[in-house]
Amino acid sequence: MLSLQGDPWKNLAKLEKEMCLMKRQGDVAIEDYKSALKQKWLEIRRQQNQCDRTNGLTKFINGIVQLNPVEKHYFLKWMKFSLDKEGKMEESQRQFSHLPCTAADLMLEGFPVELIDGDASNIPMNWVVDVLTHLHIRLGGRSRMVVITVLGVQSTGKSTLLNTMFGLQFAVSSDRCTRGAFMTLIKVTEAVQELLGCDFILVIDTEGLKAPELTALEDSYQHDNELATLVIGLSDITIVNMAMENATEMKDVLQIVVHAFLRMEEIGKQPNCQFVHQNVSDVSAHDQNMRDRKHLLEQLNEMTKAAARMEKQSREMTFSDIMEYDPEKHNWYMPGLRHGVPLMAPVNTGYSESVCELKKYLFEFIENRSRIRAGKDIPDFIVWLKSLWKSVKHENFIFSFRNSLVAEAYHQLSVKYSEWE
Repeated sequence: MLSLQGDPWKNLAKLEKEMCLMKRQGDVAIEDYKSALKQKWLEIRRQQNQCDRTNGLTKFINGIVQLNPVEKHYFLKWMKFSLDKEGKMEESQRQFSHLPCTAADLMLEGFPVELIDGDASNIPMNWVVDVLTHLHIRLGGRSRMVVITVLGVQSTGKSTLLNTMFGLQFAVSSDRCTRGAFMTLIKVTEAVQELLGCDFILVIDTEGLKAPELTALEDSYQHDNELATLVIGLSDITIVNMAMENATEMKDVLQIVVHAFLRMEEIGKQPNCQFVHQNVSDVSAHDQNMRDRKHLLEQLNEMTKAAARMEKQSREMTFSDIMEYDPEKHNWYMPGLRHGVPLMAPVNTGYSESVCELKKYLFEFIENRSRIRAGKDIPDFIVWLKSLWKSVKHENFIFSFRNSLVAEAYHQLSVKYSEWE
């Protein structure tokens, strides 16, 4: 049904990155190489322009454009139920100019909108910018916002955490995982606007890092690095979701996060970071959790030093140099969502209570920050999104190694070998 999101779109995403990197093969002249890439780009765009709207897509567009708000909600809910029931769908007169406006209306009604296409690892920049621009217009220019992002290993409850915290509806189930990144707009009341210094909270839910279906791919580590760098760069607050049973994967994720924070520090941006430890059996075991926090800080410091050397930083650095970090205040311990494993097991009220405590702290942080720093609005966000994505596409950050500690070991070995020589 979605012919524009098929192979042409994925090929275009790959080609645009190649046009940024300019990794030509052999002795091809640079101008000839650029010309060949441009011709390929034009051919793919021609293929996209030849795609007609399918019957199903036409019905969907008519549904979200012509129905009133109540009917629209019913239409989208029933369509979601049908898609969940039926499983996957096989995926001149064009009048698409009104669609960004429609998507902006959906965001205002609380529906998530795709920011990063997980299949193509790309941002449909023109579309996203048009949607956000119409959103800014719809809001009458009052679009100051705080951006909150969640990162972590796949299937560790990132979407569930956001849904519980803000009453959202990110898709959650045992056999469905988020792909790419989705953004949801949360309107705050006038009283809270004055308190927090913002008109909205923009929440970004991301796909899980270290996804099993991607680990076999050679560039899977680069995909994770790009995703982490982008969403951390966009956010004011980053929640790093850590499942206690995935310690090995989490170590890799922490290295990715440390690199991303280091890059943000280099360009003068310091997002706040909160570590959420999921499925903790005894959240009140202060001494044991204190040892865990101390061990986590030691790991973060070690990773920061290794990452700083990779990024060619001249000074010795610790994790607290790249962001304000207090082990006592920035670690949160969550019990399991349910009492037991089965889906029919009763819900653990301690989970909601722990999430509520985190939410209260985040609002206090936003309030305190608003007194010293003005919030950004949608035009500011658009400018920053374009700049950040351009840097990621040009690989202006280091993505060469899967693991910064492995890279550091390799570097030390190279130094010793050169001494032997």
